[in-house]
Amino acid sequence: MPITHRVKRIIKAYSELNKKPFDNAGKILSKQFLRSGTSIGANCSEAKYAQSNRDFVSKYSIALKEANETLYWIRIMIRSELVPTSKFQSLIEENERIIKILTSSINKLKEKQ
Repeated sequence: MPITHRVKRIIKAYSELNKKPFDNAGKILSKQFLRSGTSIGANCSEAKYAQSNRDFVSKYSIALKEANETLYWIRIMIRSELVPTSKFQSLIEENERIIKILTSSINKLKEKQ
C-alpha cells in the first residue's frame, strides 16, 4: 500500500477519534498518533530527494522510528480502552509491514556503504 494512502487512513482515523468526547489524555494520545503516523510518509517523501545514501538512510531511519512510535500510540489507545482493537487491527498490521520494509531497506543500504 502506498504511503500516501496510509497517511489518508491515519488522518481519517484521527478525525474519527476526535468525534468522540475525549478527555485531555485522549486528545493528546490521538494527536501523537496523528503526528507520528503522518511523519512516516513525510520522511519517506524527503528520502526521494536525499543528497546522499547516508542522507537517504537517515530519512528512512527517522521514518522507522516514527512507525514504531505510531504502533506504540495505537497500542496505548487500545490498552487504555480509547479505541477497540478491531478498529485499529489493520493499521497495526500495516505499521508492522512498514517497519519490516524500512528495516530491510535501511540494512541493505548500510551494507552498500
